[in-house]
Amino acid sequence: MKTQICIWLSPEDRATLEGWVADWNSPQKLVWRSRIVLLSAERAGKMAIVRAVGKCKRSVDRWQERYIAGGPAALKRDATRPGRKPPLAASVIERVVHMTLHEKPAAATHWSSRALGRAVGISYTSVQRIWAAHDLKPYLVKTFKLSNDKHFIEKVADIVGLYVDPPEKALVLSVDEKSQIQALDRTQPGLPMKKGRAGTMTHDYKRNGTTTLFAALDVATGKVIGRCMKRHRHQEWLKFLGSIDAETPPNLDLHLIADNYATHKHPRVKAWLKRHPRFHMHFTPTSGSWLNQVERFFGLITDQRIRRGVFRSVPELEAAIRQYLDHHNANPKPFVWTASAAAILEKVARGRQALESVH
Repeated sequence: MKTQICIWLSPEDRATLEGWVADWNSPQKLVWRSRIVLLSAERAGKMAIVRAVGKCKRSVDRWQERYIAGGPAALKRDATRPGRKPPLAASVIERVVHMTLHEKPAAATHWSSRALGRAVGISYTSVQRIWAAHDLKPYLVKTFKLSNDKHFIEKVADIVGLYVDPPEKALVLSVDEKSQIQALDRTQPGLPMKKGRAGTMTHDYKRNGTTTLFAALDVATGKVIGRCMKRHRHQEWLKFLGSIDAETPPNLDLHLIADNYATHKHPRVKAWLKRHPRFHMHFTPTSGSWLNQVERFFGLITDQRIRRGVFRSVPELEAAIRQYLDHHNANPKPFVWTASAAAILEKVARGRQALESVH
């Protein structure tokens, strides 16, 4: 049990402490420290001092001892505290950056912050700060594909020209098929979303068949002509071309942007196009379907209607697709193409140069 500390104050010290307590400009910490010493000199008990100043017993003991050791001046100074951890040495930071860029961990394709922290001997939060400072993201990877089409430049210029400067008295249609859309039914019912919890659905499913969506996006208005068919052969493609012919004004030329799928270039398709001279085909470069605006529409219908849907049959899936098309066409909005052909070609050139410099 700690012995009660006895403090005797000289007249000068008492006057100094009482002056600090009475002065409204004194810092509050100096006031309550002075009161601890004054009450101790009056032989007040420790618990009485604790109640009077509103501090713990440890604080009372601490400032009694500091006054005895250093007098009134000791009450004005806080004890020195340990400083912040020293910053990482430049060599350590350089090593983290070098290992992130040029080395791989054993049995893994890339570093995690914890694995690299263990290898270097620092915390994973330090690794994260170094990565953030040097804009390194080893946990991310982006996919890409550069087209090897010999006529890439001409095709890009042709298609971008249709987007930004379409011909007069003509419609520009971005066409393609989204094949093998699965009618998936979940094996168990999911839970609805509520506050603090996301909606749920089972990871496994029951497959009830597939359908193929043929779509033609009017680049100018955003309206979509769509048909669901069981397969995606040239026969179905010809039927869809007939639907486009029937649903568009007969006095307008039709410029169709399509990919290089063999169905689009079948001899019977070519023969049909010769009999319908208002149809003009524009093919995207090989590995260049990203130039086709209808792919963006396919992304929308997948995210908004198909991916989370529950379909117990193919007709139910096709009905949902038709409903989405009707809703979309009730208030269509076109996609705005902003990239120029020159900007696209410049970016592709930079990509090729980067690949050649690495390999």
